[in-house]
Amino acid sequence: MADGETPPQRKVIHVDMDAFYASVEQRDDPTLRGKPVAVGGSRARGVVAAASYEARAFGVRSAMPSVTALRRCPDLVFVRPRFDVYHAVSQQIRAIFADYSDAIEPLSLDEAYLDVTTDVRGLGSASAIAEEIRARIRADTGLTASAGVSYNKFIAKLASDQNKPDGLCVIPPHKGAAFVASLPVKRFHGVGPVTAKRMEQLGILTGADLRDRPLPFLQAHFGSYADYLFAAARGVDHRPVRAHREAKSVGAERTFETNLSARDELHAALARVAEAAWVRIERSGVRGRTVTLKLRHADFRTMTRARSLALPVTSEADFLRIGDELLDAQLPVPDGVRLLGLTLSGILRDAADAEEVQPSLPL
Repeated sequence: MADGETPPQRKVIHVDMDAFYASVEQRDDPTLRGKPVAVGGSRARGVVAAASYEARAFGVRSAMPSVTALRRCPDLVFVRPRFDVYHAVSQQIRAIFADYSDAIEPLSLDEAYLDVTTDVRGLGSASAIAEEIRARIRADTGLTASAGVSYNKFIAKLASDQNKPDGLCVIPPHKGAAFVASLPVKRFHGVGPVTAKRMEQLGILTGADLRDRPLPFLQAHFGSYADYLFAAARGVDHRPVRAHREAKSVGAERTFETNLSARDELHAALARVAEAAWVRIERSGVRGRTVTLKLRHADFRTMTRARSLALPVTSEADFLRIGDELLDAQLPVPDGVRLLGLTLSGILRDAADAEEVQPSLPL
């Protein structure tokens, strides 16, 4: 590009498979088609890893306790996860992506960003590329994908969820700010339930409400997160698609409606957190050596305890076992616990890393 020449408008596609785990199970077992399906454990401590659209119609969602899911949908069919199959299908999909871009940023087994600013196949537009990718995914895997096309990652991700399932949404630059303004802030990537609740208390329900708040106001209430919110509310996101994005940690946490103090209750709750975390770990395809427990007391004091191992954690059972041991070391907690979290870190990039790991002492 010559000096002073304006760089081309970035073109980003976010591809998101539709109810990926559940759709794979329905594809492979015709008796499940048309039925409400939950991938996960049906036992008392189980957690829903994924739900079919038939199940979602009853309010069943991922990370929901299985007992809650069954109350909402008594006819729910539970299927144990088959992560080896999901990984294999994910590799098929990523091979398709590679025909259209070298800049691919996987977020999980079932979603990724692609920078298609350079039209390597000469299809003429980013929307045409997205349509061809979706058609090839359907032909090669028998599954459907939704896609969002826009000029940055933030809006592309929002757009991919706009016409699900099996949909396409294109947001050009001149419509970006208005599109963001029309959406509820709870749909913004990075705005979780706690932040959304805080925003609601401040009268911020939509992107337009957020856009109307000055930066000093946002900084006063959201600290370092304010800059991201200020830009996002205006449809601005300068982050590039990173082809070699590496996770630093993967986990899950849960805040309880009532504080827990009994040992059995705490371990049962940690088992549900561990299962939800392990689903994310499997979905991301990573392995790590450090397990970290997060515990928040009733008075909001928060502590973390971690243990690093010589070899990577390879099973949910070991992940939970280490978490249980870390939790037992903190008991009793007479004042009660309002939040538990469990995270895997010390992420290994590949098999060679595992071979080179040296033993380390618990932290």
